[in-house]
Amino acid sequence: MKKTGALFSVLFFVLTAGAQQDDSIFIRRIANEILTNATAYQNLRVLTKQVGGRLAGSPQMAKAEAWGLQAMKTAQADTAWLQECMVPHWVRGGVDKASASYQHGKVKKLDVLALGNSVGSMKPLTAPVLEVKNFDDLEAKKDQVKGKIVFYNYKFNPTFVHTFEAYGDAVTYRGSGPSRAAKYGAVAAVVRSMSHSTDNNPHTGSTRYADSLPKIPAVAIGLQDADWLSGQLTAGPVTVTLQTGGTFLPDAIGHNVIGELRGSEFPDQYITIGGHLDSWDPAEGAHDDGTGCVQTIELLRTLKALGYKPKHTLRFVLFANEENGLRGGTKYAEVAKERGEKHLFALESDAGGFTPRGFSVDIPHEGLKKLQGWKELLAPYDASDIVAGGGGADVTPLNRMLGAAVAELRPDSQRYFDLHHARNDVFEAVNKRELELGAVAISALIYLVDQQGL
Repeated sequence: MKKTGALFSVLFFVLTAGAQQDDSIFIRRIANEILTNATAYQNLRVLTKQVGGRLAGSPQMAKAEAWGLQAMKTAQADTAWLQECMVPHWVRGGVDKASASYQHGKVKKLDVLALGNSVGSMKPLTAPVLEVKNFDDLEAKKDQVKGKIVFYNYKFNPTFVHTFEAYGDAVTYRGSGPSRAAKYGAVAAVVRSMSHSTDNNPHTGSTRYADSLPKIPAVAIGLQDADWLSGQLTAGPVTVTLQTGGTFLPDAIGHNVIGELRGSEFPDQYITIGGHLDSWDPAEGAHDDGTGCVQTIELLRTLKALGYKPKHTLRFVLFANEENGLRGGTKYAEVAKERGEKHLFALESDAGGFTPRGFSVDIPHEGLKKLQGWKELLAPYDASDIVAGGGGADVTPLNRMLGAAVAELRPDSQRYFDLHHARNDVFEAVNKRELELGAVAISALIYLVDQQGL
């Protein structure tokens, strides 16, 4: 009996080692194909330079959808289609402006951008500025707020090594800050940009108004101007005049762009890979999230180039409207639920096209252990850091509605918030080599999940 058990253990070890060797060889083939023949960088050039910023509901968003559908076909998807969903249609309504009056007549122009989904002032709005450091400070000064422009000067915490933690800590001032200021009678809000960069580019992004409170204009301010304004307020009163034109038009028709490779063994079980096609309007949306979109298409192209036949059906999705509504990811999950589809795993790339480090995953403990068991296979491609956490925003509805395991590529995060939602998020800010290494990491993990399941 003992000999039989020992023999079985040896046989299992040999078979496992052989399977890992096969996986290692095929992942190397994937990497070589991408690093030699990738079209991702050129696809990104077309998306950013010929389409540009792609705010939901805009003509550029429709142009991007047509581009994405053709790109799926060019990459030789078995089938490709557009999945309709209604999306919000917020427009900026012109150039956002602000200036500060200080020291009895001096005037300084401030670099600002209206927050996404914010109402416009429509005409110049002038009021004294009240600086608050955080929400506790707002509460302490609530009797001073009425008739003022509240300036949230909450800085990114520099001690967070992973910068998404700093973003998660600070973003509440952009999201709910305007409404919390309006509660006490503020006429507008100025929010320090969600960044720790050294430049003065303002960073936009969504705000969310509380239904029961007045909606007030809200802008992000560049970091250099934020520091100047804070310093000037210590010397004396400052009055700011701002003008924005943001407004909502009726919801528009948008689309998720979907390509598919049909599974050879489990065609009714799905693995999804994606990025979001929309972006904010001030720039080209290169890192957020053009890189995730072209990495998704690159995985499709590479598997077809290598003649790979997936066991499960692979879906490649360019999601609509992540930035100011999450309508695309929600629609994709709703349709999957209505059809009774079984979704095993979904991975999104939406953290920039920088050098990969690994993945964050939302999966039961046993599944996490299995993924972490693939570290040696992923380590040669700098993607072996697999940690518990969340998936990308667009795939999270699959977890919530269908119980799918979800994940997100974790690139090096140090430069991401220098560019995020700002005018410098352009094609030239993306490094070709880093972009392709991210595609290698995604492809390797998807291959392993397809081969070995979860």
